[in-house]
Amino acid sequence: MSRPTATDEEVEALLGDFRRIRTFSEQLCEPLAIEDYGLQTAVEASPPKWHLAHVSWFYETFLLRPFLPGYRVFHPRFDYLFNSYYEQTGSGFWPRPERGLLSRPTVAEVYDYRHHVDAAMVRLIGDCPAADRATVTERLRIGLHHEQQHQELLLIDIKHHFAHNPLRPAYRADLPRAEPTAPEPLRWQAFEGGLIEIGAAGAGFAYDNERPRHRVHLEPFALAERPVNNAEWLEFIADGGYEDPALWLSDGWAEVRRRGWRAPLYWERQGEAWEMMTLAGMRPLDPAEPVCHLSYYEADAFATWAGKRLPSEAEWECAAGDQLVGGNFVETGALHPRPAAGPGLRQLFGDVWEWTASAYLGYPGYRAARGALGEYNGKFMCNQMVLRGGSCASARDHVRASYRNFFYPHERWQFMGLRLAGEAR
Repeated sequence: MSRPTATDEEVEALLGDFRRIRTFSEQLCEPLAIEDYGLQTAVEASPPKWHLAHVSWFYETFLLRPFLPGYRVFHPRFDYLFNSYYEQTGSGFWPRPERGLLSRPTVAEVYDYRHHVDAAMVRLIGDCPAADRATVTERLRIGLHHEQQHQELLLIDIKHHFAHNPLRPAYRADLPRAEPTAPEPLRWQAFEGGLIEIGAAGAGFAYDNERPRHRVHLEPFALAERPVNNAEWLEFIADGGYEDPALWLSDGWAEVRRRGWRAPLYWERQGEAWEMMTLAGMRPLDPAEPVCHLSYYEADAFATWAGKRLPSEAEWECAAGDQLVGGNFVETGALHPRPAAGPGLRQLFGDVWEWTASAYLGYPGYRAARGALGEYNGKFMCNQMVLRGGSCASARDHVRASYRNFFYPHERWQFMGLRLAGEAR
């Protein structure tokens, strides 16, 4: 085996990132009881056991099997059980709505699978042939960011599972909570617009859907300095926002009537007060916190009610482009949105993913990569909307100004909120 072209420092950095991210997935599961690992309370919310196994399947499929000589798969049927949606791997996949029906493999076997994959990945990272080093490094970076995505999904899925339980159990009762504060008035920041560039630039990691970088013309616009908060959403409810079809897109109004929406997901009325389900269990609603767990339809209806609109993703990125990526991320440990005070644009990163008015489509010149990895983003560019900025469950080093998240407009279980936009005065 030829010597790797990477320096010892580069190899150690890759190993450090791999071990840190793999360990964090298991740390997130430490508060779970064994009975929690197999829960699936919605099609979009997978069991914790499945998440732990799927991210291991990713490394096994795209790195270990093609690049580590002599690698032996942990179990020949895991390729079928823990493939998510990749058609070109040739293995097929277990139906997504039925992931919660798999009592076997056991949780212990899933952890054994992870540790089997971890040991092999350490060998591959340390002893990769020079001819494969660039490809292995690129795929490893995708795999690490993929696992960070599933860490966020793990948290929001656990919240959905626990909220389904009448006991409203806490994932972690010890989570910190900010002291309630009076909501700040909404202020605005104007932007000149013009011809700007958006999309990932440089050689740093980015998903293929963030490229190519390209020019966009923007008319002058204004952006709210903070996300919409719970107090403002209470005004929307009190003013009949969920009862007025004039505020809603046609598909959105159909969802309101079909699903009986009267408030954001996880809100519960207790007499004259509101509470909401959190990862720490039920808590009184804090008026100053960013509102979250909203569908695109709700965000759009609120913007119409407020006489404003949602920003395009280009407007959002224009505003965020010179901002440092900092804020309330998973590393903060709150696992819940927090109020933020102070002047100027804030909370663009962390707290809540912000719905934009932009459909999830490829940028000009975008082409999905060939092979199964090309299915990662490209085949979902239909019927979904773009969100920006990350959330309180996102990893700080996973998010950047060009990052494009995407969900169907009716979905609410993610930490989704909104920031208003308008025309510059």
